[in-house]
Amino acid sequence: MNHPNPAIVAQSAVRRLPRLALLLLCAAYVLPGFLGRTPWKAQDIEAFGYMLQLAQPAMGEATSWFKPTLLGQTDPQLALLPYWLGAGFLRWAPSGWEDFFARLPFIAMLGLTLASTWYAVYALARGPAAQPVAFAFGGEAKPADYARALADGGLLALLACLGLARLAHETTPALSQLCCAALIFVGLSNLPRHRLVSGMAITLGMLGLTLSGAPSLALFLGIGGSLIRAAAQPDLTQQRMRVLDLGLLALICLLCITTAGALDLWRWRVVTHSLFDMHMLAKLLVWFTWPAWPLALWSLWRWRRQLAHIWRYPHLALPLWFVGVTISATWLTGMTDRALLVSLPAIACLAAFALPTLRRSLGALIDWFTLLFFSFCALAIWVVWVAMQTGFPASPAANVAKLAPGFVNVFSWVIFSTALLATGAWAWLVQWRIGHHRAAIWKIMALPAGGAVLCWFLLMTLWLPLLNYARSYAPLIEKVKSTTGDSHCLQYAGLNKAQGTAFLFHGQFKLEPLQAPEADCPWLIIDEKNLPLMADKIERMGWIQHARAQRPGDKNEHILIYRAVTLAQPTLVAPAPPASPAQD
Repeated sequence: MNHPNPAIVAQSAVRRLPRLALLLLCAAYVLPGFLGRTPWKAQDIEAFGYMLQLAQPAMGEATSWFKPTLLGQTDPQLALLPYWLGAGFLRWAPSGWEDFFARLPFIAMLGLTLASTWYAVYALARGPAAQPVAFAFGGEAKPADYARALADGGLLALLACLGLARLAHETTPALSQLCCAALIFVGLSNLPRHRLVSGMAITLGMLGLTLSGAPSLALFLGIGGSLIRAAAQPDLTQQRMRVLDLGLLALICLLCITTAGALDLWRWRVVTHSLFDMHMLAKLLVWFTWPAWPLALWSLWRWRRQLAHIWRYPHLALPLWFVGVTISATWLTGMTDRALLVSLPAIACLAAFALPTLRRSLGALIDWFTLLFFSFCALAIWVVWVAMQTGFPASPAANVAKLAPGFVNVFSWVIFSTALLATGAWAWLVQWRIGHHRAAIWKIMALPAGGAVLCWFLLMTLWLPLLNYARSYAPLIEKVKSTTGDSHCLQYAGLNKAQGTAFLFHGQFKLEPLQAPEADCPWLIIDEKNLPLMADKIERMGWIQHARAQRPGDKNEHILIYRAVTLAQPTLVAPAPPASPAQD
Protein backbone atom coordinates (compact mmCIF):
# COMPACT_ATOMS: atom_id res chain seq x y z
CA MET A 1 0.00 0.00 0.00
CA ASN A 2 2.94 2.36 0.54
CA HIS A 3 4.25 1.84 -2.97
CA PRO A 4 2.81 4.47 -5.34
CA ASN A 5 3.26 2.21 -8.38
CA PRO A 6 0.11 0.25 -9.37
CA ALA A 7 1.78 -1.75 -12.17
CA ILE A 8 2.06 -5.42 -11.25
CA VAL A 9 3.23 -7.20 -14.39
CA ALA A 10 4.74 -10.63 -14.87
CA GLN A 11 7.31 -11.41 -17.53
CA SER A 12 4.77 -13.53 -19.40
CA ALA A 13 2.60 -10.45 -19.97
CA VAL A 14 5.19 -8.42 -21.88
CA ARG A 15 5.86 -10.62 -24.83
CA ARG A 16 6.79 -8.79 -27.95
CA LEU A 17 4.30 -7.83 -30.62
CA PRO A 18 5.64 -9.23 -33.94
CA ARG A 19 7.51 -6.43 -35.71
CA LEU A 20 6.29 -7.45 -39.17
CA ALA A 21 2.67 -7.31 -38.03
CA LEU A 22 3.18 -3.88 -36.46
CA LEU A 23 4.90 -2.51 -39.57
CA LEU A 24 2.19 -3.86 -41.87
CA LEU A 25 -0.47 -2.33 -39.64
CA CYS A 26 1.26 1.07 -39.78
CA ALA A 27 1.71 0.83 -43.55
CA ALA A 28 -1.97 -0.08 -43.99
CA TYR A 29 -2.82 3.07 -42.04
CA VAL A 30 -0.30 5.53 -43.50
CA LEU A 31 -0.39 4.81 -47.23
CA PRO A 32 -4.16 4.74 -47.93
CA GLY A 33 -5.38 8.30 -48.02
CA PHE A 34 -2.18 9.51 -49.65
CA LEU A 35 -2.16 7.19 -52.68
CA GLY A 36 -4.67 7.55 -55.50
CA ARG A 37 -6.44 10.53 -53.97
CA THR A 38 -7.04 13.91 -55.57
CA PRO A 39 -6.73 17.08 -53.43
CA TRP A 40 -9.92 17.47 -51.42
CA LYS A 41 -11.91 20.47 -50.36
CA ALA A 42 -10.96 22.72 -48.70
CA GLN A 43 -7.80 23.05 -46.54
CA ASP A 44 -6.13 20.15 -48.37
CA ILE A 45 -6.30 21.67 -51.84
CA GLU A 46 -5.70 25.17 -50.44
CA ALA A 47 -2.39 24.09 -48.91
CA PHE A 48 -1.53 22.35 -52.17
CA GLY A 49 -2.18 25.65 -53.95
CA TYR A 50 0.51 27.42 -51.92
CA MET A 51 2.97 24.65 -52.79
CA LEU A 52 2.00 24.90 -56.45
CA GLN A 53 2.57 28.64 -56.51
CA LEU A 54 6.01 28.25 -54.96
CA ALA A 55 7.12 25.41 -57.24
CA GLN A 56 5.42 26.49 -60.48
CA PRO A 57 4.83 30.26 -60.39
CA ALA A 58 4.12 30.21 -64.14
CA MET A 59 0.66 28.78 -63.31
CA GLY A 60 -0.22 31.97 -61.47
CA GLU A 61 1.39 35.03 -59.94
CA ALA A 62 4.97 34.77 -58.68
CA THR A 63 5.22 34.44 -54.92
CA SER A 64 7.95 34.77 -52.29
CA TRP A 65 9.16 31.68 -50.44
CA PHE A 66 9.07 33.68 -47.20
CA LYS A 67 5.61 35.16 -47.80
CA PRO A 68 3.71 32.68 -49.98
CA THR A 69 0.52 33.96 -51.54
CA LEU A 70 -2.39 32.41 -53.39
CA LEU A 71 -4.77 34.54 -55.48
CA GLY A 72 -2.98 37.52 -54.01
CA GLN A 73 -3.75 36.46 -50.42
CA THR A 74 -1.25 35.38 -47.76
CA ASP A 75 -1.63 32.31 -45.57
CA PRO A 76 -3.51 33.19 -42.36
CA GLN A 77 -1.75 30.33 -40.52
CA LEU A 78 1.69 31.78 -41.36
CA ALA A 79 3.01 28.28 -42.04
CA LEU A 80 6.15 27.95 -44.14
CA LEU A 81 7.68 24.53 -43.48
CA PRO A 82 4.90 22.35 -45.00
CA TYR A 83 4.75 24.54 -48.10
CA TRP A 84 8.52 24.47 -48.50
CA LEU A 85 8.61 20.69 -48.24
CA GLY A 86 5.72 20.17 -50.65
CA ALA A 87 7.06 22.69 -53.17
CA GLY A 88 10.54 21.15 -53.00
CA PHE A 89 9.19 17.74 -53.99
CA LEU A 90 6.87 19.30 -56.56
CA ARG A 91 9.85 20.56 -58.51
CA TRP A 92 10.90 16.95 -59.13
CA ALA A 93 7.42 15.79 -60.14
CA PRO A 94 6.79 14.62 -63.72
CA SER A 95 3.69 15.89 -65.46
CA GLY A 96 0.54 14.41 -63.96
CA TRP A 97 2.21 13.37 -60.70
CA GLU A 98 2.28 16.75 -58.96
CA ASP A 99 -0.23 15.96 -56.22
CA PHE A 100 1.47 12.64 -55.40
CA PHE A 101 4.96 14.11 -55.15
CA ALA A 102 3.66 16.91 -52.93
CA ARG A 103 2.41 14.24 -50.50
CA LEU A 104 5.72 12.39 -50.17
CA PRO A 105 7.11 14.54 -47.31
CA PHE A 106 3.76 14.28 -45.52
CA ILE A 107 3.84 10.50 -45.75
CA ALA A 108 7.26 10.67 -44.09
CA MET A 109 5.97 13.06 -41.41
CA LEU A 110 3.10 10.75 -40.47
CA GLY A 111 5.48 7.79 -40.28
CA LEU A 112 7.87 9.87 -38.16
CA THR A 113 4.99 10.76 -35.82
CA LEU A 114 4.16 7.09 -35.26
CA ALA A 115 7.83 6.21 -34.67
CA SER A 116 8.33 9.16 -32.30
CA THR A 117 5.31 8.12 -30.23
CA TRP A 118 6.64 4.57 -29.90
CA TYR A 119 10.11 5.70 -28.78
CA ALA A 120 8.69 8.33 -26.42
CA VAL A 121 6.55 5.78 -24.58
CA TYR A 122 9.47 3.35 -24.53
CA ALA A 123 11.80 5.94 -22.99
CA LEU A 124 9.29 7.05 -20.35
CA ALA A 125 8.49 3.44 -19.42
CA ARG A 126 12.19 2.77 -18.83
CA GLY A 127 12.18 5.29 -15.97
CA PRO A 128 12.52 3.79 -12.48
CA ALA A 129 9.22 5.24 -11.27
CA ALA A 130 7.32 3.76 -14.22
CA GLN A 131 8.67 0.22 -13.81
CA PRO A 132 6.39 -2.49 -12.39
CA VAL A 133 6.57 -3.66 -8.78
CA ALA A 134 9.31 -6.19 -8.07
CA PHE A 135 8.08 -9.60 -6.93
CA ALA A 136 9.37 -11.18 -3.73
CA PHE A 137 10.64 -14.29 -5.54
CA GLY A 138 11.31 -12.77 -8.95
CA GLY A 139 9.37 -13.20 -12.17
CA GLU A 140 8.40 -9.56 -12.67
CA ALA A 141 8.70 -8.05 -16.14
CA LYS A 142 12.18 -7.06 -17.28
CA PRO A 143 12.60 -3.30 -17.78
CA ALA A 144 13.29 -3.41 -21.53
CA ASP A 145 10.54 -5.93 -22.26
CA TYR A 146 8.05 -3.99 -20.15
CA ALA A 147 8.90 -0.72 -21.88
CA ARG A 148 8.62 -2.34 -25.32
CA ALA A 149 5.20 -3.78 -24.51
CA LEU A 150 3.93 -0.39 -23.31
CA ALA A 151 5.38 1.29 -26.41
CA ASP A 152 3.52 -1.18 -28.61
CA GLY A 153 0.32 -0.42 -26.70
CA GLY A 154 0.88 3.33 -27.00
CA LEU A 155 1.35 3.12 -30.76
CA LEU A 156 -1.79 1.01 -31.09
CA ALA A 157 -3.69 3.56 -28.99
CA LEU A 158 -2.56 6.35 -31.34
CA LEU A 159 -3.65 4.40 -34.42
CA ALA A 160 -7.05 3.80 -32.84
CA CYS A 161 -7.80 7.52 -32.26
CA LEU A 162 -10.67 8.54 -34.52
CA GLY A 163 -9.45 12.10 -34.97
CA LEU A 164 -6.10 11.09 -36.42
CA ALA A 165 -7.34 9.48 -39.65
CA ARG A 166 -8.46 12.31 -41.92
CA LEU A 167 -6.34 15.21 -40.67
CA ALA A 168 -3.14 13.14 -40.62
CA HIS A 169 -3.60 12.30 -44.31
CA GLU A 170 -3.94 15.87 -45.55
CA THR A 171 -1.11 18.02 -46.89
CA THR A 172 -1.80 20.81 -44.42
CA PRO A 173 0.19 22.57 -41.66
CA ALA A 174 -1.76 20.49 -39.12
CA LEU A 175 0.28 17.38 -39.97
CA SER A 176 3.62 19.21 -39.81
CA GLN A 177 2.62 20.62 -36.40
CA LEU A 178 1.75 17.11 -35.22
CA CYS A 179 5.07 15.73 -36.44
CA CYS A 180 7.15 18.52 -34.90
CA ALA A 181 5.33 18.26 -31.56
CA ALA A 182 5.97 14.50 -31.59
CA LEU A 183 9.69 15.23 -32.14
CA ILE A 184 9.72 17.55 -29.11
CA PHE A 185 7.90 14.86 -27.11
CA VAL A 186 10.33 12.07 -27.99
CA GLY A 187 13.33 14.35 -27.48
CA LEU A 188 12.25 15.33 -23.96
CA SER A 189 11.37 11.73 -23.15
CA ASN A 190 14.85 10.50 -24.09
CA LEU A 191 16.76 13.49 -22.73
CA PRO A 192 18.55 11.80 -19.80
CA ARG A 193 19.57 8.74 -21.82
CA HIS A 194 20.52 10.12 -25.27
CA ARG A 195 21.36 13.78 -24.90
CA LEU A 196 22.80 14.45 -28.35
CA VAL A 197 19.98 12.80 -30.31
CA SER A 198 17.40 14.25 -27.93
CA GLY A 199 18.82 17.74 -28.32
CA MET A 200 18.64 17.43 -32.10
CA ALA A 201 15.04 16.20 -31.93
CA ILE A 202 14.01 19.06 -29.62
CA THR A 203 15.75 21.62 -31.83
CA LEU A 204 14.17 20.31 -35.03
CA GLY A 205 10.78 20.00 -33.35
CA MET A 206 10.69 23.50 -31.87
CA LEU A 207 12.07 25.16 -34.99
CA GLY A 208 9.75 23.13 -37.23
CA LEU A 209 6.74 23.95 -35.06
CA THR A 210 7.68 27.63 -35.27
CA LEU A 211 7.89 27.45 -39.06
CA SER A 212 4.59 25.55 -39.15
CA GLY A 213 2.66 28.50 -37.75
CA ALA A 214 2.75 27.72 -34.02
CA PRO A 215 5.76 29.53 -32.43
CA SER A 216 3.95 30.09 -29.11
CA LEU A 217 3.06 26.41 -28.87
CA ALA A 218 6.69 25.48 -29.56
CA LEU A 219 7.94 27.68 -26.71
CA PHE A 220 5.33 26.43 -24.22
CA LEU A 221 5.96 22.76 -25.00
CA GLY A 222 9.75 23.10 -25.06
CA ILE A 223 10.19 25.26 -21.96
CA GLY A 224 7.63 23.46 -19.81
CA GLY A 225 8.83 20.02 -20.88
CA SER A 226 12.46 20.87 -20.17
CA LEU A 227 11.64 22.16 -16.71
CA ILE A 228 9.79 18.89 -16.01
CA ARG A 229 12.82 16.88 -17.08
CA ALA A 230 15.11 19.04 -14.96
CA ALA A 231 12.89 18.67 -11.87
CA ALA A 232 12.87 14.89 -12.29
CA GLN A 233 16.64 14.65 -11.71
CA PRO A 234 17.14 14.95 -7.92
CA ASP A 235 20.69 13.57 -7.98
CA LEU A 236 23.12 16.38 -7.10
CA THR A 237 25.77 14.89 -9.37
CA GLN A 238 23.52 15.69 -12.33
CA GLN A 239 23.23 19.38 -11.51
CA ARG A 240 25.88 20.30 -14.07
CA MET A 241 24.11 18.36 -16.83
CA ARG A 242 20.84 19.98 -15.79
CA VAL A 243 22.34 23.46 -16.20
CA LEU A 244 23.72 22.46 -19.63
CA ASP A 245 20.29 21.19 -20.67
CA LEU A 246 18.60 24.42 -19.63
CA GLY A 247 21.30 26.45 -21.37
CA LEU A 248 20.75 24.48 -24.57
CA LEU A 249 17.02 25.07 -24.22
CA ALA A 250 17.61 28.81 -23.88
CA LEU A 251 19.58 28.82 -27.14
CA ILE A 252 16.86 26.85 -28.91
CA CYS A 253 14.18 29.24 -27.63
CA LEU A 254 16.26 32.21 -28.74
CA LEU A 255 16.59 30.65 -32.20
CA CYS A 256 12.83 30.11 -32.42
CA ILE A 257 12.01 33.63 -31.24
CA THR A 258 14.52 35.17 -33.66
CA THR A 259 13.21 33.08 -36.57
CA ALA A 260 9.59 33.93 -35.80
CA GLY A 261 10.44 37.62 -35.49
CA ALA A 262 12.51 37.74 -38.68
CA LEU A 263 9.78 36.03 -40.71
CA ASP A 264 6.94 37.92 -39.00
CA LEU A 265 5.34 34.72 -37.72
CA TRP A 266 4.08 36.12 -34.42
CA ARG A 267 0.31 36.35 -34.46
CA TRP A 268 -2.08 36.05 -31.52
CA ARG A 269 -5.38 34.61 -32.69
CA VAL A 270 -7.17 34.30 -29.34
CA VAL A 271 -10.89 33.56 -29.48
CA THR A 272 -12.86 34.21 -26.29
CA HIS A 273 -15.49 31.73 -25.08
CA SER A 274 -17.97 31.55 -22.26
CA LEU A 275 -18.33 28.70 -19.80
CA PHE A 276 -21.42 27.59 -21.69
CA ASP A 277 -19.14 26.60 -24.58
CA MET A 278 -17.41 23.97 -22.46
CA HIS A 279 -19.80 21.32 -23.75
CA MET A 280 -18.52 21.96 -27.28
CA LEU A 281 -14.95 21.32 -26.17
CA ALA A 282 -16.02 18.24 -24.22
CA LYS A 283 -17.87 16.85 -27.25
CA LEU A 284 -14.82 17.44 -29.43
CA LEU A 285 -12.54 15.70 -26.94
CA VAL A 286 -14.86 12.71 -26.59
CA TRP A 287 -15.07 11.74 -30.25
CA PHE A 288 -11.71 13.06 -31.46
CA THR A 289 -9.53 11.20 -28.94
CA TRP A 290 -11.67 8.06 -28.68
CA PRO A 291 -10.81 5.38 -27.51
CA ALA A 292 -7.60 6.68 -25.90
CA TRP A 293 -9.20 9.21 -23.53
CA PRO A 294 -11.02 6.70 -21.25
CA LEU A 295 -7.76 4.78 -20.84
CA ALA A 296 -5.88 8.04 -20.17
CA LEU A 297 -8.32 8.93 -17.39
CA TRP A 298 -8.06 5.43 -15.97
CA SER A 299 -4.27 5.76 -16.01
CA LEU A 300 -4.42 8.99 -14.01
CA TRP A 301 -6.73 7.34 -11.50
CA ARG A 302 -4.60 4.25 -10.99
CA TRP A 303 -1.34 6.26 -10.80
CA ARG A 304 -2.93 8.95 -8.61
CA ARG A 305 -0.49 8.42 -5.72
CA GLN A 306 2.26 9.80 -7.95
CA LEU A 307 0.26 12.90 -8.91
CA ALA A 308 0.90 14.54 -5.52
CA HIS A 309 4.59 14.86 -6.46
CA ILE A 310 4.14 14.75 -10.20
CA TRP A 311 7.36 16.65 -10.97
CA ARG A 312 9.26 13.56 -9.87
CA TYR A 313 7.47 11.32 -12.37
CA PRO A 314 8.05 12.45 -15.97
CA HIS A 315 6.08 9.52 -17.40
CA LEU A 316 2.97 11.31 -16.10
CA ALA A 317 4.07 14.95 -15.96
CA LEU A 318 5.41 15.19 -19.51
CA PRO A 319 2.34 13.86 -21.39
CA LEU A 320 0.03 15.77 -19.03
CA TRP A 321 1.87 18.99 -19.86
CA PHE A 322 1.52 18.35 -23.61
CA VAL A 323 -2.18 17.53 -23.23
CA GLY A 324 -2.84 20.59 -21.07
CA VAL A 325 -1.05 22.99 -23.42
CA THR A 326 -2.74 21.68 -26.56
CA ILE A 327 -6.23 21.60 -25.03
CA SER A 328 -5.69 25.19 -23.86
CA ALA A 329 -4.58 26.12 -27.38
CA THR A 330 -7.69 24.43 -28.77
CA TRP A 331 -9.90 26.45 -26.41
CA LEU A 332 -8.17 29.75 -27.21
CA THR A 333 -8.05 29.34 -30.99
CA GLY A 334 -11.68 28.62 -31.79
CA MET A 335 -11.96 24.97 -30.68
CA THR A 336 -10.83 23.48 -33.99
CA ASP A 337 -9.93 19.83 -34.25
CA ARG A 338 -6.70 20.74 -36.05
CA ALA A 339 -5.34 22.35 -32.88
CA LEU A 340 -6.32 19.28 -30.85
CA LEU A 341 -4.46 16.97 -33.23
CA VAL A 342 -1.14 17.79 -31.52
CA SER A 343 -2.35 16.23 -28.24
CA LEU A 344 -2.89 12.71 -29.61
CA PRO A 345 0.65 11.29 -29.04
CA ALA A 346 0.61 12.43 -25.41
CA ILE A 347 -2.92 11.07 -24.83
CA ALA A 348 -1.83 7.76 -26.38
CA CYS A 349 1.14 7.74 -24.01
CA LEU A 350 -1.12 8.15 -20.98
CA ALA A 351 -3.38 5.42 -22.34
CA ALA A 352 -0.40 3.08 -22.58
CA PHE A 353 0.29 3.38 -18.84
CA ALA A 354 -3.25 2.25 -18.14
CA LEU A 355 -2.65 -1.13 -19.81
CA PRO A 356 -0.77 -2.83 -16.94
CA THR A 357 -3.46 -1.76 -14.47
CA LEU A 358 -6.65 -2.74 -16.31
CA ARG A 359 -8.94 -5.32 -14.83
CA ARG A 360 -10.01 -8.27 -16.95
CA SER A 361 -13.69 -7.23 -16.90
CA LEU A 362 -12.88 -3.75 -18.21
CA GLY A 363 -10.65 -5.21 -20.91
CA ALA A 364 -13.44 -7.56 -21.99
CA LEU A 365 -15.86 -4.62 -22.20
CA ILE A 366 -13.46 -2.70 -24.44
CA ASP A 367 -12.97 -5.75 -26.66
CA TRP A 368 -16.67 -6.45 -27.15
CA PHE A 369 -17.58 -2.83 -27.78
CA THR A 370 -14.73 -2.44 -30.27
CA LEU A 371 -15.60 -5.70 -32.01
CA LEU A 372 -19.24 -4.73 -32.51
CA PHE A 373 -18.56 -1.10 -33.45
CA PHE A 374 -15.86 -1.63 -36.08
CA SER A 375 -17.45 -4.80 -37.48
CA PHE A 376 -20.68 -2.88 -38.02
CA CYS A 377 -18.79 0.03 -39.66
CA ALA A 378 -16.89 -2.34 -41.98
CA LEU A 379 -20.13 -4.12 -42.91
CA ALA A 380 -21.80 -0.79 -43.71
CA ILE A 381 -18.89 0.19 -45.97
CA TRP A 382 -19.13 -3.12 -47.84
CA VAL A 383 -22.94 -2.87 -48.19
CA VAL A 384 -22.74 0.60 -49.72
CA TRP A 385 -19.98 -0.54 -52.09
CA VAL A 386 -22.08 -3.51 -53.23
CA ALA A 387 -25.01 -1.13 -53.75
CA MET A 388 -22.83 1.11 -55.92
CA GLN A 389 -21.83 -1.88 -58.02
CA THR A 390 -25.16 -3.69 -58.36
CA GLY A 391 -27.92 -1.28 -57.31
CA PHE A 392 -28.89 -3.59 -54.44
CA PRO A 393 -29.78 -2.83 -51.71
CA ALA A 394 -31.82 -0.09 -53.32
CA SER A 395 -31.78 2.37 -50.40
CA PRO A 396 -27.97 2.85 -50.19
CA ALA A 397 -27.77 3.04 -53.99
CA ALA A 398 -30.43 5.76 -54.03
CA ASN A 399 -28.62 7.71 -51.30
CA VAL A 400 -25.36 7.61 -53.27
CA ALA A 401 -27.14 8.80 -56.42
CA LYS A 402 -28.76 11.63 -54.44
CA LEU A 403 -25.60 12.78 -52.66
CA ALA A 404 -23.28 12.40 -55.67
CA PRO A 405 -25.37 12.93 -58.81
CA GLY A 406 -23.62 11.85 -61.97
CA PHE A 407 -21.17 9.50 -60.24
CA VAL A 408 -20.40 6.33 -62.19
CA ASN A 409 -18.55 3.63 -60.29
CA VAL A 410 -16.11 1.34 -62.09
CA PHE A 411 -15.24 -2.08 -60.69
CA SER A 412 -11.55 -2.69 -59.95
CA TRP A 413 -10.15 -6.11 -59.16
CA VAL A 414 -7.16 -4.55 -57.41
CA ILE A 415 -9.32 -2.50 -55.05
CA PHE A 416 -11.67 -5.41 -54.40
CA SER A 417 -8.82 -7.85 -53.69
CA THR A 418 -6.97 -5.57 -51.28
CA ALA A 419 -10.17 -4.68 -49.40
CA LEU A 420 -11.11 -8.36 -49.16
CA LEU A 421 -7.62 -9.18 -47.86
CA ALA A 422 -7.90 -6.46 -45.20
CA THR A 423 -11.29 -7.77 -44.11
CA GLY A 424 -9.85 -11.28 -43.84
CA ALA A 425 -7.03 -9.93 -41.69
CA TRP A 426 -9.63 -8.36 -39.38
CA ALA A 427 -11.44 -11.69 -39.08
CA TRP A 428 -8.15 -13.38 -38.19
CA LEU A 429 -7.40 -10.71 -35.58
CA VAL A 430 -10.80 -11.21 -33.96
CA GLN A 431 -10.26 -14.96 -33.87
CA TRP A 432 -6.81 -14.46 -32.32
CA ARG A 433 -8.15 -12.06 -29.70
CA ILE A 434 -10.96 -14.32 -28.50
CA GLY A 435 -8.62 -17.31 -28.46
CA HIS A 436 -6.07 -18.34 -25.84
CA HIS A 437 -3.37 -15.77 -26.75
CA ARG A 438 -4.29 -13.22 -24.09
CA ALA A 439 -1.15 -12.75 -22.04
CA ALA A 440 0.40 -9.60 -23.54
CA ILE A 441 -0.65 -6.30 -21.94
CA TRP A 442 -0.96 -4.60 -25.35
CA LYS A 443 -3.68 -7.09 -26.35
CA ILE A 444 -6.46 -4.72 -25.23
CA MET A 445 -5.50 -2.21 -27.92
CA ALA A 446 -5.25 -4.81 -30.70
CA LEU A 447 -8.93 -4.70 -31.70
CA PRO A 448 -9.36 -0.89 -31.42
CA ALA A 449 -6.27 -0.24 -33.55
CA GLY A 450 -7.06 -3.02 -36.00
CA GLY A 451 -10.67 -1.89 -36.38
CA ALA A 452 -9.72 1.75 -36.95
CA VAL A 453 -7.12 0.78 -39.55
CA LEU A 454 -9.58 -1.58 -41.26
CA CYS A 455 -12.32 1.06 -41.60
CA TRP A 456 -9.90 3.69 -42.84
CA PHE A 457 -8.41 1.20 -45.32
CA LEU A 458 -11.85 0.23 -46.66
CA LEU A 459 -12.89 3.87 -47.00
CA MET A 460 -9.72 4.71 -48.92
CA THR A 461 -10.09 1.74 -51.27
CA LEU A 462 -13.74 0.81 -51.79
CA TRP A 463 -15.10 4.32 -51.39
CA LEU A 464 -12.16 6.26 -52.81
CA PRO A 465 -13.68 6.89 -56.29
CA LEU A 466 -16.89 8.15 -54.66
CA LEU A 467 -15.01 10.34 -52.17
CA ASN A 468 -12.81 11.76 -54.91
CA TYR A 469 -15.91 12.62 -56.92
CA ALA A 470 -17.75 14.18 -53.98
CA ARG A 471 -14.88 16.02 -52.26
CA SER A 472 -12.76 16.98 -55.27
CA TYR A 473 -13.17 20.02 -57.49
CA ALA A 474 -12.26 18.07 -60.63
CA PRO A 475 -15.88 17.42 -61.78
CA LEU A 476 -16.73 21.10 -61.32
CA ILE A 477 -13.71 22.17 -63.38
CA GLU A 478 -14.72 19.78 -66.16
CA LYS A 479 -18.13 21.46 -66.32
CA VAL A 480 -16.52 24.88 -66.60
CA LYS A 481 -14.08 23.70 -69.29
CA SER A 482 -16.95 22.30 -71.33
CA THR A 483 -18.38 25.83 -71.39
CA THR A 484 -15.22 27.88 -71.95
CA GLY A 485 -13.90 25.60 -74.70
CA ASP A 486 -10.28 26.11 -75.73
CA SER A 487 -9.75 29.25 -73.65
CA HIS A 488 -6.83 28.96 -71.22
CA CYS A 489 -7.38 32.28 -69.44
CA LEU A 490 -10.06 33.13 -66.93
CA GLN A 491 -10.76 36.28 -65.01
CA TYR A 492 -12.03 35.68 -61.49
CA ALA A 493 -13.84 37.49 -58.70
CA GLY A 494 -15.06 36.28 -55.33
CA LEU A 495 -13.30 32.91 -55.48
CA ASN A 496 -11.85 31.37 -52.34
CA LYS A 497 -8.33 29.95 -52.36
CA ALA A 498 -9.47 26.34 -52.64
CA GLN A 499 -11.52 27.12 -55.76
CA GLY A 500 -8.67 29.11 -57.26
CA THR A 501 -6.25 26.22 -56.76
CA ALA A 502 -8.70 23.86 -58.45
CA PHE A 503 -8.79 26.04 -61.58
CA LEU A 504 -4.99 26.31 -61.58
CA PHE A 505 -4.33 22.60 -61.06
CA HIS A 506 -7.25 20.68 -62.56
CA GLY A 507 -8.02 23.13 -65.36
CA GLN A 508 -4.50 24.45 -66.05
CA PHE A 509 -6.06 27.90 -66.40
CA LYS A 510 -4.27 31.21 -66.15
CA LEU A 511 -6.20 33.30 -63.62
CA GLU A 512 -6.36 37.08 -63.76
CA PRO A 513 -8.22 39.40 -61.35
CA LEU A 514 -11.46 41.00 -62.51
CA GLN A 515 -11.03 43.79 -65.05
CA ALA A 516 -12.60 44.93 -68.32
CA PRO A 517 -13.16 42.10 -70.84
CA GLU A 518 -10.24 41.29 -73.10
CA ALA A 519 -10.11 39.33 -76.33
CA ASP A 520 -7.47 36.91 -75.00
CA CYS A 521 -9.32 36.42 -71.68
CA PRO A 522 -13.04 36.53 -72.54
CA TRP A 523 -14.43 34.54 -69.60
CA LEU A 524 -15.17 35.48 -65.99
CA ILE A 525 -15.89 33.07 -63.14
CA ILE A 526 -17.36 34.01 -59.77
CA ASP A 527 -18.61 32.17 -56.71
CA GLU A 528 -22.38 32.64 -56.62
CA LYS A 529 -22.27 33.40 -52.88
CA ASN A 530 -20.37 36.62 -53.58
CA LEU A 531 -22.49 37.76 -56.54
CA PRO A 532 -24.71 40.22 -54.56
CA LEU A 533 -21.60 42.20 -53.55
CA MET A 534 -20.37 42.79 -57.10
CA ALA A 535 -23.29 42.22 -59.49
CA ASP A 536 -23.58 45.90 -60.43
CA LYS A 537 -19.84 46.27 -60.96
CA ILE A 538 -19.70 43.21 -63.20
CA GLU A 539 -22.59 44.45 -65.31
CA ARG A 540 -21.08 47.93 -65.71
CA MET A 541 -17.77 46.43 -66.86
CA GLY A 542 -19.49 44.66 -69.74
CA TRP A 543 -20.03 41.08 -68.58
CA ILE A 544 -23.14 38.97 -69.06
CA GLN A 545 -23.96 35.67 -67.36
CA HIS A 546 -23.51 32.73 -69.70
CA ALA A 547 -23.76 29.54 -67.60
CA ARG A 548 -23.90 28.12 -64.09
CA ALA A 549 -21.95 25.10 -62.82
CA GLN A 550 -22.58 23.20 -59.57
CA ARG A 551 -20.03 21.12 -57.72
CA PRO A 552 -21.42 17.57 -57.44
CA GLY A 553 -22.37 16.66 -53.91
CA ASP A 554 -22.73 20.26 -52.72
CA LYS A 555 -25.96 22.08 -53.50
CA ASN A 556 -24.61 25.30 -51.98
CA GLU A 557 -21.53 25.73 -54.18
CA HIS A 558 -22.06 27.12 -57.66
CA ILE A 559 -19.70 28.86 -60.08
CA LEU A 560 -21.21 31.47 -62.38
CA ILE A 561 -19.61 31.80 -65.81
CA TYR A 562 -19.73 35.20 -67.51
CA ARG A 563 -18.83 36.22 -71.05
CA ALA A 564 -18.06 39.65 -72.42
CA VAL A 565 -21.12 41.39 -73.88
CA THR A 566 -19.22 42.59 -76.95
CA LEU A 567 -17.83 39.11 -77.58
CA ALA A 568 -21.02 37.19 -76.90
CA GLN A 569 -22.24 35.01 -79.70
CA PRO A 570 -25.34 36.47 -81.40
CA THR A 571 -28.50 34.46 -81.38
CA LEU A 572 -28.73 32.55 -84.64
CA VAL A 573 -32.09 32.47 -86.42
CA ALA A 574 -32.60 29.45 -88.62
CA PRO A 575 -33.31 30.49 -92.26
CA ALA A 576 -36.67 29.65 -93.72
CA PRO A 577 -36.71 26.54 -95.91
CA PRO A 578 -36.86 27.21 -99.65
CA ALA A 579 -40.24 27.04 -101.25
CA SER A 580 -40.98 23.71 -102.86
CA PRO A 581 -41.55 23.80 -106.62
CA ALA A 582 -45.10 23.72 -107.85
CA GLN A 583 -46.29 20.29 -108.69
CA ASP A 584 -47.78 19.60 -112.09
